[in-house]
Amino acid sequence: MRIGAFELNEPIPELKDPYVLAILRPWIDVNNVGTLILNGLERDLGAKELGRLARPGNFFDFTRYRPTLYYEGDVRRIRIPNTTLSYAKRQDENDLLFLHLLEPHSLSEVYVDSVLRLLRGLKVKRYILLGSMYDAVPHTRPLIVYGGATGKEAERDLRKSKAQPSDYQGPTTITLLITQRAPDLGVETNWFIVSLPQYITLEEDYPGKMRLMEILNLLYNVPINKKDFERAAEQLSLINQRVEKTPELKKILPQLEALYELRIKRKEGEVTPKLSPDLEALLWKIMGKDLEKA
Repeated sequence: MRIGAFELNEPIPELKDPYVLAILRPWIDVNNVGTLILNGLERDLGAKELGRLARPGNFFDFTRYRPTLYYEGDVRRIRIPNTTLSYAKRQDENDLLFLHLLEPHSLSEVYVDSVLRLLRGLKVKRYILLGSMYDAVPHTRPLIVYGGATGKEAERDLRKSKAQPSDYQGPTTITLLITQRAPDLGVETNWFIVSLPQYITLEEDYPGKMRLMEILNLLYNVPINKKDFERAAEQLSLINQRVEKTPELKKILPQLEALYELRIKRKEGEVTPKLSPDLEALLWKIMGKDLEKA
């Protein structure tokens, strides 16, 4: 069955007021936080694939998103980058759809329209975008989550989450049109973006994952894998050890902590405090050192 540019597997399951959990690569998936969340939930909830773009080459440049070779038994196959959709049914809760978005390189309006048609066709009740970005925040404090909402119930959930409002202005992704236009179709929207310390690069960022999972658990009763708490604690321990060996970072950390306190206490409408140019330059210098690989 075709919906827009998507080819769905049949028969289409009957879903109960489904919520979409969406991520976007590579724009807002720093340290693979969103990928970790969706992959983990798909595994833990036994999700099944529902569909994908029928012709991903219409939207993606395969010299930028490279196809990969892999073996299935003795057979050599090729995996083509795509936007995929899976689902999981839950008892006494909204069913979940997991949408792995890739940033389009061409026909972006058609891409956005196809996602919106998908939301309408599957009678989605809520579209929730999850992501992560680098920021001037310390690893020694609870990670800041910025959020937004459209719709009465979504706004209530935003307040419950205690996510910070964002005053960001600047370059963004065309796919944010989904969150802006979905309410016209009767789909409420939330977005939650966790701020990660810009001086640490992790292949799989479990502290970032756990911060967003706390919100998903609180708002949508999404289960948390207890092993992830252990992984997050182990990573924080390694980061602390690396910090002790990095004099420049030990020097700047108290200033990041002071800035953090100002940011979480600011009132709505106030401009987010920023680092001084000198401190920002020092952070970029630190990013080039061994601390990257915690």
